[in-house]
Amino acid sequence: MPTEILIAEDNRKHADLAGAYLRREGHRVTCVADGPAVLERCREHRPDLVVLDVMMPSLDGVTVCRVLRADSDVPILMLTARAGEDDILRGLDAGADDYLTKPYSPRELAARVRALLRRSGALRDRDQPVLSVGNLEVDTGRFEARIAGRPIVLTAKEFGILEVLAGAPGRAFTRGEILEKAFGFDRYVLERTVDAHVMNLRRKLGDDPDRPRWVQTVYGRGYRLAGMLDGTAAKQGPGANAGKGADRS
Repeated sequence: MPTEILIAEDNRKHADLAGAYLRREGHRVTCVADGPAVLERCREHRPDLVVLDVMMPSLDGVTVCRVLRADSDVPILMLTARAGEDDILRGLDAGADDYLTKPYSPRELAARVRALLRRSGALRDRDQPVLSVGNLEVDTGRFEARIAGRPIVLTAKEFGILEVLAGAPGRAFTRGEILEKAFGFDRYVLERTVDAHVMNLRRKLGDDPDRPRWVQTVYGRGYRLAGMLDGTAAKQGPGANAGKGADRS
């Protein structure tokens, strides 16, 4: 079944070009030109991914992203004419999963879309293991995370980080390793963005920011997921070794 992509871009020429290229990739594509139309379309049709321009009439892309994130985990790819670090972090903090600076090539757009869909589960083989650490479950096939059976709504990047850490509980990953494993090679992504996503991930997991129980800081290295919680050994699936205990950050 084709995936449905929503493009929010008020420049008709740019929207038509991006839409034509993504249709050649086999996606169904709908284009809208302003923020309210994005929200209406998402409520009615629930697309698999949203390509969202930052500069749009009525509601800007960052505001639209925040509204969508309040009740949806749809992957969001932001388009921005600004490549400054603060502008990029502003979009990521609003809940965007990735960004692309203008001007961009349609081939790069298609590649970013494929990567986000793959990480979100739309292009994922559903017969994948569930990674368990204490009462935390990371279902890699269904793109779901749960604590004691309670679902945790994560963005594609947040889930990607959690999946990397849960795959080797107790092991410390550098920010560079997390970028490579969770996001794929991307010359535009900054290591600082990992910190922003980890902060959001901790909040959703209910971590105390001063003494996190789940995602712990390893000073001089990066981050790890606690390998032993409440005396319960972590499990990763057949043949995997759980990590040993971890000091709190």
